[in-house]
Amino acid sequence: MNQPFKIEGGIYLVIDPSMEQSLLFQKLSAALKAGIQAVQLWNNWGAGTEKLSFIEAVGRLCEQYQTPLLINEEWELMNQSDWLNGVHFDTPPNDFQLIRHSIKRPFITGITCSNNIETAIWANNHKLDYISFCSMFPSPSSKACDIVMPTIVRQVRKLTPIPIFVSGGITPENLPMLRKDISFEGIAVISGILSADHPEQKVEQYKIALGINQ
Repeated sequence: MNQPFKIEGGIYLVIDPSMEQSLLFQKLSAALKAGIQAVQLWNNWGAGTEKLSFIEAVGRLCEQYQTPLLINEEWELMNQSDWLNGVHFDTPPNDFQLIRHSIKRPFITGITCSNNIETAIWANNHKLDYISFCSMFPSPSSKACDIVMPTIVRQVRKLTPIPIFVSGGITPENLPMLRKDISFEGIAVISGILSADHPEQKVEQYKIALGINQ
């Protein structure tokens, strides 16, 4: 997957490679078919996972739906696998310009923000493609994130035109209320989709709550 992509909004699915693989691929396939805009591989590797083979398997699945695949933090893998389309950083890397120079092709860049406006300013100054705020609500898959104050998202909205994603405890039920309170382009989800018995139905519910045309 060498073609350039953009991430401008919608549903961004973060997948956990430590999940049982047949179940993970079943749920990822259902979510992709239902219509998600991006997939990120969380660097929570299970013991003995062969990373490049796993990335290729996920990348081949994403390719069927022209959906970009990003890697969490481990940017060096971009130079080892053409199936990756971008990197998601948890914090601003000190050597970001070196990273950009080292990866010999266009790629998507995004970063997680909590209540730190400086991170969003850094993202804006370095022309990243998106910002993801974690966590808007308590969530079993975002325990390490602070709860984000809506005022922070509002301030960042005024500072940058970069697409904003919100994550952490996002459900189809609380999404409409959140949309009334703050401005954002998309949502990042892990357990909201991966723990669902029918991921395709959950994706459709999220799309309705986001106002995405069916």
